[in-house]
Amino acid sequence: MRFHVEPRDIPAHAAARRLGLTAEEFDQVADRLYSRGFPRPDPDTNRFDLDAIDQWRRLRNGPLFGLTPKIDAKNASDVVGDRVRKMRRGAP
Repeated sequence: MRFHVEPRDIPAHAAARRLGLTAEEFDQVADRLYSRGFPRPDPDTNRFDLDAIDQWRRLRNGPLFGLTPKIDAKNASDVVGDRVRKMRRGAP
C-alpha cells in the first residue's frame, strides 16, 4: 500500500509561488522579506518550511486570525530608567 506524502519542506520556486511570485521576483525581494521575519530555508536542505511560511503570512494580519506577534518582555529596570531620564529632561 502506498501513501501520498505532502512535502512540508519546499524548494525556493515553490515558496515563491506560495507568495504569488515568480522565482525571479522572489530573489529580488528575498532580503526585504527576511528582514521582516520571513522564514529562511533550512541550512542543510535549502528548503523552506511551508507551515512556517503560512504562519508568517497569517501574522502579517494577525488580528484577523486571532493572532498577535511575539512581544519580548522588557527589563523593568530599563523601563524605569528610561522614564526617569525622560522626566529629568522634561519630556512627556
